[in-house]
Amino acid sequence: MLPIALAVVAAAGMGVFLLFERDMRRARRRLAGRSQVINTTFGALEYASAGDGEPVLAIHGAGGGFDQGLEMTGVLTSHGWRLIAPSRFGYLRSSNPATATPAVQADAYAELLHSIAVRKAVVVGISAAAWSALQFAIRHPDLCRALVLLVPAAPLPKGTAIHGGLITRIIFASDFATWLALKLVLPSSGRMRALMLGTPTDVLSAASAREKLRVRDILVHLLPIRVRSAGMQIDIYSAAEAKPYTLDKITCPVLAISAQDDAFGTAARAKEIAAIVPNGTNVIFPSGGHTLTGRQTEVLRDVLSFLSTNR
Repeated sequence: MLPIALAVVAAAGMGVFLLFERDMRRARRRLAGRSQVINTTFGALEYASAGDGEPVLAIHGAGGGFDQGLEMTGVLTSHGWRLIAPSRFGYLRSSNPATATPAVQADAYAELLHSIAVRKAVVVGISAAAWSALQFAIRHPDLCRALVLLVPAAPLPKGTAIHGGLITRIIFASDFATWLALKLVLPSSGRMRALMLGTPTDVLSAASAREKLRVRDILVHLLPIRVRSAGMQIDIYSAAEAKPYTLDKITCPVLAISAQDDAFGTAARAKEIAAIVPNGTNVIFPSGGHTLTGRQTEVLRDVLSFLSTNR
């Protein structure tokens, strides 16, 4: 019986391995050939472009890369906007410099725009990109036409213990561990999925099939995770060490969008930013969570309205 049992275990293990390899090939193909890399003062900076028209610097959130930036803002290309989507420090093919602060990242964005002859751009910062997007508006007002912040991440309260660093080192540093979690844990645990996405379970459950697929892809497209984990570490420590920004120095128009039930608390941050900047507006939906589930049509409407006045 023991040899049979061992054979069954070996076959199951081989099946799991083959499924993992298949999904990783798909993940790598999704990224291949879509981006370029430039050299900056701070090292390599990867970016991708899409569409034609007035430029939008589309900056991804935690766990992303240029691919997430394009996916979350791609609809703008159908409305006459050109997307420029960098991979932030530590993500995909961008460098992980020793001084990977939001301010330094903002300066790297400026070098990117200069290198591709973009004189001024609208900036869209998603979630954890809010820190470097705000710094860009502060440090490079001549380059920033307007700023859109989608669910802008807030700094952790002073003294908060950092637990996420260990998780990213152990789980999110391993493609296989992340793949296994996505395959086994998340489908069977609505609570775990809601926790990772910062979106209430009932909001996710009530979403349309199309929205469920969009939200699912946010998680699936974490893979390959090993080339994103350094960036996730940077985001965790940026959240813990964030100092007050001189928001009152921002001269461009700012639109901050969030949902009241965002479990990551970005609604309060969106209101705060809009109240402090000289020309700020906020839109807070009653529901939608951190993924703004079920709000995509309204978000697009509000963003396009804002952009139309700031072309």
